[in-house]
Amino acid sequence: MPGGKKMFATEIKEHLVNDLIPFWQGLKDEENGGFYGYLSYDLKLDKKAVKGCILNSRILWFFSNAYMVLGDPSLLESAAYAYQFLKEHCVDDEFGGVFWSLTYDGKPEDTTKHTYNQAFSIYALASYYDASKNPEALEIAWKLYDLVESKCKDEYGYLEAFTRSFEPEENDKLSENGVIAEKTMNTLLHVFEAYTELYRVTKEEKVAKQICFMMDIIKDKVFNKEIGRQEVFFDRTWNTLIDLYSYGHDIETAWLVDRGLEVLDDEAYTNMLSPITKIITENIYNRAYIDHSLVNESENGVVDTTRVWWVQAEAVVGFLNGYQKQGDKKFLDASVDIWNYIKKYFIDKRNGSEWFWSVKEDHTPDEKPIVEPWKCPYHNGRMCFEVLRRMKDAS
Repeated sequence: MPGGKKMFATEIKEHLVNDLIPFWQGLKDEENGGFYGYLSYDLKLDKKAVKGCILNSRILWFFSNAYMVLGDPSLLESAAYAYQFLKEHCVDDEFGGVFWSLTYDGKPEDTTKHTYNQAFSIYALASYYDASKNPEALEIAWKLYDLVESKCKDEYGYLEAFTRSFEPEENDKLSENGVIAEKTMNTLLHVFEAYTELYRVTKEEKVAKQICFMMDIIKDKVFNKEIGRQEVFFDRTWNTLIDLYSYGHDIETAWLVDRGLEVLDDEAYTNMLSPITKIITENIYNRAYIDHSLVNESENGVVDTTRVWWVQAEAVVGFLNGYQKQGDKKFLDASVDIWNYIKKYFIDKRNGSEWFWSVKEDHTPDEKPIVEPWKCPYHNGRMCFEVLRRMKDAS
């Protein structure tokens, strides 16, 4: 379906250019720097809301990549604006690292230092460096990398939450489903993603070494061979704490690991990890792709049928990746099908809005914020970039 492929890419580009980019550019806080941190379901902007540092990093990443894909100088200006806020406010000059959140006017609000948050700053800074060639951005990324390697890690892998001065603390921010985890698949995945981007732009061997270290953990500890899925929450030595199947994280992992393998270009690791990403993609297709969309997760065998915005975005990319890697057209069809579902039920048609957070089984939206510290242009923006990059030859 060559014509269908082209239409798919064209629609995605139009959505990126006409909807996502203007929406996020419109949230620039000209008075206090950075971008506003909260827009309610009923589209009330809270100009004094907390500004999550994850939100700012993801906005920086979004505009950096939008510029690299589209070449519009205004996008680089928006990235530079987010970068300035990260450098001047999110980075802790006293103890190093990036805060969890700031007040609306840029003062530390929650001073937790979370490995996940450091990773997203590295991810954003590496992309911004690639877009802007600003050496200072790379310098900050390296400082954060050194800090993660020296403070946020033990012999078994990456730790989670710390106080401002990097004393370990309880990981309540990245633990859910009634457990407190010492290690999580989620943090591991996003350190992996950040290091993949850092290695892509620097080709520094020390980063490649850590990427391999993480792929060993994914292969030996996180991936459950018997069930053909990843485990989610762990104790310090990677014993799983709960029977949880996170469909969105699995399909996201499949394509992010494939991206890491591509950037690393190591035949031995490709041979070890590629079969795993294929199994994960196939299993998500068979187990979670229901009613033109991906259901959320399964805990103790009970499926949560909520459709969540980021899960759909990652499924579009993950299935497109599966099609490109395996050549099975069912994955391309699923990718296009989920995009059609997104258009119909997730993209909010109200003026001045973006995507709904989640949709119930009857296709009605949950009344959750349109923007808040986690609700950002990272997943849906990246979906657009990946489709455009992967299908630029489609005709």
